[in-house]
Amino acid sequence: MPEYLAALSRNEPDPALLTKLQAFKRGCLIVTAAIAVLALCGRFIPALSSTLPGGRQLMNVSTAIAFLLSAASLEFSEANHSRRMYWLSLVFAILMTLLGAAVLIGNAFEILSGVDFLISVDRGAAPLQKMLSTQIAAAITLLGFSTILIRAQKRLAVRIADVVIFALCLLVLMLVSEYVFSAISIFGQPAVYRASPPALLCLFLVTLVSLLRRSKDSVFSIFLGSGMSCRISRTLVPILFVLPFAREAARARLIGVLHLPGNYATAILASVATALSFFLLLLITWRVNRMEVEIRDLTLRDDLTGLYNLRGFYLLAEQALRLARRSQLPVSVLFIDLDNLKAVNDFFGHGTGSASLLETAELLKATFRETDVMGRIGGDEFAVVCLCSNTAMSIAAQRLEEASAIRNAQPGSRFPLSFSVGYITSEEHGHQSLKELLTEADKAMYKDKRRKKLNRD
Repeated sequence: MPEYLAALSRNEPDPALLTKLQAFKRGCLIVTAAIAVLALCGRFIPALSSTLPGGRQLMNVSTAIAFLLSAASLEFSEANHSRRMYWLSLVFAILMTLLGAAVLIGNAFEILSGVDFLISVDRGAAPLQKMLSTQIAAAITLLGFSTILIRAQKRLAVRIADVVIFALCLLVLMLVSEYVFSAISIFGQPAVYRASPPALLCLFLVTLVSLLRRSKDSVFSIFLGSGMSCRISRTLVPILFVLPFAREAARARLIGVLHLPGNYATAILASVATALSFFLLLLITWRVNRMEVEIRDLTLRDDLTGLYNLRGFYLLAEQALRLARRSQLPVSVLFIDLDNLKAVNDFFGHGTGSASLLETAELLKATFRETDVMGRIGGDEFAVVCLCSNTAMSIAAQRLEEASAIRNAQPGSRFPLSFSVGYITSEEHGHQSLKELLTEADKAMYKDKRRKKLNRD
């Protein structure tokens, strides 16, 4: 495929969306760093911990340091920073990876517990908290490794980074959903918090930033484009994320709390899932249909005037002609040619010439009905097809001339808007083609142009 065709075939990221995401990512990193700093202050200053939100649920020191390193590494790895800052971000990412790996090893072999508070859970931690620390340590290790590869360009490195990010997102999703289900006592039991809320929030934010950073150059780029598929995928993502968890939450509530029989719960959830799926299908179909209408308008309409272009005019006019014959109605064709457009362009500039074309289009829209087919079929040529008699078309042409005269009489008019008009009517049983009708209307227009020239002479 030629290079220019390949460039056209790619769905490039939406610049406006990237600008918004850049501000969003920076905000997430600021929040993460602020929470981590507050946690460190609370750990080293006991009197301060009682005044902070969460109190005893503050992150331990090793987790707070890991999130500070993560926030700094993600910020310094941005492309707009210097190469020195990029190398500093790599150092932070490596330290974060080593810290997470040290906690994993320590918890696996129980060789570091109670020895070094920087890489272990807090003293006196329950076994359940220690197990969770292992899960967070795994997430921190994956996060550090993904940050090391965040600006990878080689295909193998990119694929590895995508796999690591996917594994990290899956792990974080399990941790966050576990906390949410426990917090709302979904199984009818007292809430058991298996993780520190600030730690989960920081982990979620930095994971989200890492995912967004990789999205532009990875398989996730499908979500950032401005094309039809990208816009639909962005609509579906939140729905597809929420539905499975909502279904499981509803199932646990129906069976565990309300003691509803399993077959009833399954029937209810299956019916709701069917209704939601049907609604989702309607939503997708509606979006695709609206985009198809937009695409059709782009291909059938003239950019300057908003009227149909030559292709759109012929397509709609042929349909109007077939309808007229089927209903045995007369059809009239009006042909318009702007006078002296070249002179206007040469003397006043092409901007003024474009303005005259636009004004002519506005006069046509004001004179004819929305159901009539109006098009700009040439540089300075317009045509209208409507289901009306010759008398009605004659009246419409006269109104068009009067509207032009009113416009030219206005004080601010720099140049007269002048055009020649010709029209022809095919009677109820006529068999002329659209091309033949346009040719006859064109001939009538030239007669009007010659008449005007003779009157001036």
